[in-house]
Amino acid sequence: MFIWVFVLFCLSSVAFIDSVYNLGEIFRQVNSVMFLLVSMGLLVRTTTLKRRGRLENYKTRVGHLERDIKSLSNSKQGIDF
Repeated sequence: MFIWVFVLFCLSSVAFIDSVYNLGEIFRQVNSVMFLLVSMGLLVRTTTLKRRGRLENYKTRVGHLERDIKSLSNSKQGIDF
């Protein structure tokens, strides 16, 4: 995540320098495309990490529930009516 933020910071710094010194129209178009690509990559990365975190949460909850079911079935087997 730090790399993405660093790249966006560098692009914004270059865009600022470009606007101050008026370096040219081609550079502005390339810079805007780079902003678009990096921001899309950042969006995909954050949604993937969020989805992965949700999956890990579900896995731990299922593990806890399986352990609870085992303990309940073991305690039920020990009781005879």
